[in-house]
Amino acid sequence: MTTTIGVPVSLPPLVEPAAELTVDEVRRYSRHLIIPDVGMAGQKRLKNAKVLCVGAGGLGSPALMYLAAAGVGTLGIVEFDTVDESNLQRQIIHGHSDIGRSKAESARDSVKEINPYVEVILHEERLDNSNVMEIFSGYDLIVDGTDNFATRYLVNDAAVLLGKPYVWGSIYRFDGQASVFWAEHGPCYRCLYPEAPPPGMVPSCAEGGVLGVLCASIGSIQVTEAIKLLAGVGDPLVGRLMIYDALEMTYRQVKVRKDPNCAVCSENPTVTELIDYEAFCGVVSEEAQAAAAGSTITSKQLKAWQDENEDIFLVDVREPNEYEIVSIPGATLIPKGEFLMGTALELMPQDKKIVLHCKTGVRSAEVLAVLKAAGFSDAVHLGGGVVGWVNQIEPEKPIY
Repeated sequence: MTTTIGVPVSLPPLVEPAAELTVDEVRRYSRHLIIPDVGMAGQKRLKNAKVLCVGAGGLGSPALMYLAAAGVGTLGIVEFDTVDESNLQRQIIHGHSDIGRSKAESARDSVKEINPYVEVILHEERLDNSNVMEIFSGYDLIVDGTDNFATRYLVNDAAVLLGKPYVWGSIYRFDGQASVFWAEHGPCYRCLYPEAPPPGMVPSCAEGGVLGVLCASIGSIQVTEAIKLLAGVGDPLVGRLMIYDALEMTYRQVKVRKDPNCAVCSENPTVTELIDYEAFCGVVSEEAQAAAAGSTITSKQLKAWQDENEDIFLVDVREPNEYEIVSIPGATLIPKGEFLMGTALELMPQDKKIVLHCKTGVRSAEVLAVLKAAGFSDAVHLGGGVVGWVNQIEPEKPIY
């Protein structure tokens, strides 16, 4: 039993049981079979289930591995990226020998090694408006392991429109969140977060970092919820948000009620079909886009200015820990937050050309908008950030 808006709602199993378990499967899943709440019927439901994991990264890694070990009969993987060395600190489904390989193929091989009885379906493409409905329609349950807001809203809206439940998780540094969104029985993601945060307000894991083992903590919660939904046991996290603080080692819950005015899952929705999610989430604000137009330089141009001893003031707007990993020679560290608060403006010289940079160019574009508004009309920023600089100018340096 679970509760939404104070009304008890019974959640039946998502899938019917498979016809049978083989002798080998009975041996493999014996520790499940002797749990009364799972038993033979529950394990047959898992065998008959089709679960899609969106992403084979930090959250997708433990989710795929434990879904496979649990005996979910069909696992779909949506993933278009390749394995990078920086992934290995947390994306445990991949190994060192997989660097450069397709993440989807690497994850499939690991899943088959864990459980050869699982069918794996690969969707090696970026999830977007053109494919999400077709891909989702073939599965009973979605496990969302995405790390950007545009895809999160896309996953949510597609799940609501198709009537599919999905298990959501989010991680950042030492903090994690998890919930189950199922519009038929409770709130959706938009009920919790009606609008995306302003661009640059919430840093990504690539910008702020994440404790590797946090992925296992939240990923295991996601799989637990998936099993409960598939087998029809326990009290799923429908209408509840689980918040985990790894530093304090605390879990707390927040009730999430269905928003009667929700744009997508209310009785009178304003979103009745997929929208432009990049525009909705504003990957870069309109102000930043306007500021960057005509004021973006390349790494080669910056290097030429340095070689020619141009009178520039190069500012790194990242965080101190990022600066310690890799930096551009001659850069002065002034984090983005100091510009947003206004305290950094008095440090800006009036007699030099200001050049801003961050990791990839998003944060520096936001800071550039602040400087332009403050009257520094000649300021520019480095397109591609320190990543572009390392790739083009100093390839011997690390990229995080």
